[in-house]
Amino acid sequence: MSKVVPTYHQRVAEEKRGLILTAATALFLESGYDRTSLARIAERAGVSRATLFKQFPSKAALFDAMVTESWSTADDEEPPQAGNVVDGLGILGRRYAELLGRARMADLFRIVIAELPRFPELAHAQFSHGKTPYFESVRRYLLAEHEAGTVRIEDVDLAATQFLGMISNYVFWPTLLVPGWQVSAERVAQVVDEAVRTFAARYAATGPAAATDD
Repeated sequence: MSKVVPTYHQRVAEEKRGLILTAATALFLESGYDRTSLARIAERAGVSRATLFKQFPSKAALFDAMVTESWSTADDEEPPQAGNVVDGLGILGRRYAELLGRARMADLFRIVIAELPRFPELAHAQFSHGKTPYFESVRRYLLAEHEAGTVRIEDVDLAATQFLGMISNYVFWPTLLVPGWQVSAERVAQVVDEAVRTFAARYAATGPAAATDD
């Protein structure tokens, strides 16, 4: 399928959208969500107020867009087909690690944590528009593998949480607490591979793990 080439005006609009989201992220971190006005964001982004309000009529809409952009994946990244849980989870695990490794992702979590006491709706937006959709994609994949007979999972929600947690606990959460924390691409790949192997060892439809479930 051929891709639609964006027009000049569409490209300009996307560029301005990116500038707005970058400016908003920086200002929310510097001054807080409550003390940052849309007008100030427009000034920092170098766009007119009319341009900003056309794309984001409210600060809540702007934050929702920040969440969506942070968790977005490429349009051609289809979910893996069931049949080989090691290959499928390898794909999903690498995608998850890439998402968590984005600079804006850590900033987003910092904003939510800082503003949680006064603006719990930001956490709800982050959860419902960001983490939950990706979690659901992993959950659906595991359910498909279960139905295909490649794994035996009684609690798909728990299994998905376990798999994603093995990745995020190493490659993401320390970045919020430890200044200068960095994980090399090689180490990330190792973390994902080990998470896949651990998951497969626990939930494979054949082997010691399956035998103990009988």
